[in-house]
Amino acid sequence: MKSLQECQEEVVEDFSMYDEWLDKYEYLIDLGHRLEPFPEELKTDDRLIRGCQSRVWLDTRREDGRLFFRADSDAIITKGIISLLIGVYSGRTAAEIAADDFSFVERLGLRENLSPTRANGLASMIETIRRTAENLV
Repeated sequence: MKSLQECQEEVVEDFSMYDEWLDKYEYLIDLGHRLEPFPEELKTDDRLIRGCQSRVWLDTRREDGRLFFRADSDAIITKGIISLLIGVYSGRTAAEIAADDFSFVERLGLRENLSPTRANGLASMIETIRRTAENLV
């Protein structure tokens, strides 16, 4: 398994291949399409990420000391954003996630190029993943 930093660098490199934000949005949409199907019975209020304009569900399971995330959203770009995040953090230990500063997201330039409501949603997704990990350290 690649290190967390290697995985983050790979995402930054993939994202930087595109010069135009329209292409970067298409990349996010493609990531969202790649998410494994999320069971309808898991779309419960306790799995909703608060602070997102669209609905985003995050399910976490702990196995062999590692956290595994599954997610879904009712908005296609948001689904891509959560897919990007769980692609980086799923399969990591809680301590590894809790210690990370999530700064690779800043290097992507997402916050500056998302609408204010989507940027708030991104912050809520990051905070939920971080808080989940911190609670399990």
